[in-house]
Amino acid sequence: MIEVIYILWLRQLKHYWRSKARLLGSLGQPLLFMIAFGFGFGPMYTRASGGGNYMDFLAPGIVSMSILFTAIFSGLEVIWDRQFGFLKETFVAPISRTEIMVGKTLGGATIAMIQGLIVLSLTYVLGFRISSLASLGMGLIFMSLIAIFFTGLGLTIASSMEDMQGFQLIMNFLIMPIFFLSGALFPLENLPPAIYFISRIDPLTYGVDGLRGVLSGMSTFGIYSDLAVIGTLSVLVCIIGALLFSKVEA
Repeated sequence: MIEVIYILWLRQLKHYWRSKARLLGSLGQPLLFMIAFGFGFGPMYTRASGGGNYMDFLAPGIVSMSILFTAIFSGLEVIWDRQFGFLKETFVAPISRTEIMVGKTLGGATIAMIQGLIVLSLTYVLGFRISSLASLGMGLIFMSLIAIFFTGLGLTIASSMEDMQGFQLIMNFLIMPIFFLSGALFPLENLPPAIYFISRIDPLTYGVDGLRGVLSGMSTFGIYSDLAVIGTLSVLVCIIGALLFSKVEA
């Protein structure tokens, strides 16, 4: 079982590493957001917060964004493999579909983590600093849970689709509200009640808040509450994804 999961995990990492355009292109949007929002809204945030550093607030949100976009689009691998016959070859092998799902989820989550770590390292150039190695360790836990949840979500949705263009349209429709309503770019305090309610049911909200709490010391809901929520959701989406993936027809 472990060998099968490892091979599927390694296959996705090799695809990622060989696609240099994908690696570099996925860094463009996080950099744009960091520069545009960091320098554009930074002075306003400093005045509103009485001297706070907006980059300390923004950086965890942009890292989460990078993980979100990379992880959720890993579902394209399932549709791609179905169209080119690799999925059928995998299904006829003497392995369970749960093993395939776990291997693909871990592969997609690892790629998303790599992207997140690259973006996190780039935030240092713009002045963001992590206080300690313990904070970094907790940050890696939150980053991995965000990656696992949204990779599992992408694979779950892809399991019931065959059209690659349709999948991309649905993902674009989902991820922008998920990102903008998560508190990645602005504080959740003093929002209109309706927007605040939507933010509270947004899974990324708890990943962003927890990551910001451990890296910058700014948490709205509490680090351990965030950890419990995003951890539970990650387990649930993987279970649901495995059940749906077991019904996929190549």
